Amino acid sequence: MPAPLPAVRQSAAARTSAAQSSRSAPRRRVGRGLTAAVLGIGLLAGVAVPAGAVPGLSAGAIDRTPVAGPTATPGKGLAAGDTAFVDVTVATLWTKPSSPRRIDAPALANPVRTGEWSTNLSTTEVRRALTGRTQTQAVYGDEVRILEISDDWAKVAVARQQSPGDEHGYPGWVPTRQLVENRDFDRALDAHSTAIVTSSTTEVTARPTGGAVEHVPFNAELPVLARAGDRVRVALPDGAKGWAPTRDVDLHPAGSGPEEPKPSELVSTAKDFLGVRYLWGGTSSSGFDCSGFTYAVHRAHGIEIPRDSGPQSRAGKSVKVKDLAVGDLIFFAGNGGRGAVHHVGIYLGHGKMIHAPNASKSVEIVDWRAWDRGKQFSGITRYL
Repeated sequence: MPAPLPAVRQSAAARTSAAQSSRSAPRRRVGRGLTAAVLGIGLLAGVAVPAGAVPGLSAGAIDRTPVAGPTATPGKGLAAGDTAFVDVTVATLWTKPSSPRRIDAPALANPVRTGEWSTNLSTTEVRRALTGRTQTQAVYGDEVRILEISDDWAKVAVARQQSPGDEHGYPGWVPTRQLVENRDFDRALDAHSTAIVTSSTTEVTARPTGGAVEHVPFNAELPVLARAGDRVRVALPDGAKGWAPTRDVDLHPAGSGPEEPKPSELVSTAKDFLGVRYLWGGTSSSGFDCSGFTYAVHRAHGIEIPRDSGPQSRAGKSVKVKDLAVGDLIFFAGNGGRGAVHHVGIYLGHGKMIHAPNASKSVEIVDWRAWDRGKQFSGITRYL
């Protein structure tokens, strides 16, 4: 994705460690895998955690916790300066409230109707016309800072998305109905173990045996309350509780996250999204733009990199072409590679690159030198 909103933005403090400066090492969270993560987590909002439901003690615990519905109402009580959370599978941030077209209505709902929206965007011309209308996306449970309220729209900054010049994160406009305030959820994210979704999407159910209450996307992070059999109980942004299959998540102790990946692991995650259609501003498994793709893949492995391709090219470690290695980011720019960076891909080895190319295509693997017919190669950056 090329230039962001006119205001230049700076890194937002995510829930991970220290801030990152230009060309410094990326921020990481440590720890990985299904650990005994919720030992001693006790109570959250009055929900008891059965001893037998703690990971590592029993995989066949009986669910004794009550079904819990929402305690917070989306869009209610929001004001500038507040912290809120995304309450839909994926929230699209728009350049301004008037940016969406009639065909974009499914993306403005709660719940969002991603399948219907994708159908509406079936032609390249209609999909390409999103350029300049959308800014980025935030996934379910992501924290945002409310900057401004205008009728039923909120200008927000996504805390997990670094953007030079703004201390709160990457900004854009989102319908207030897609946001919720919940201090209990906020505190739980800091104090409890987290379940990070590793599949493209997972179904959260009211009981371990079924009853869907939410579809949660790749990279979403939710506080863990208990475990029963092959499912974990999680807190949701609106105060509801639900069960997610352990096969679709990684569990991490409070204050930690994935360990530093091997380059092959980063590449494997990227390949999982082959065929996902390009979407300007997209950072989710429902659609990616070029830098949204590289951002999401790195986030999945606990590496916090800037949201846009230009800042991505200036952070991390600069690498010479002769030292190009698997997992490095390859950048392209106008004016024969000397202008503003406008594209990025992930190097796979053997001359191949995986990237989200443009509105007419999907995530694909190409020979990066052959693909660069315009000779716009501008540099390489390493985050591993």
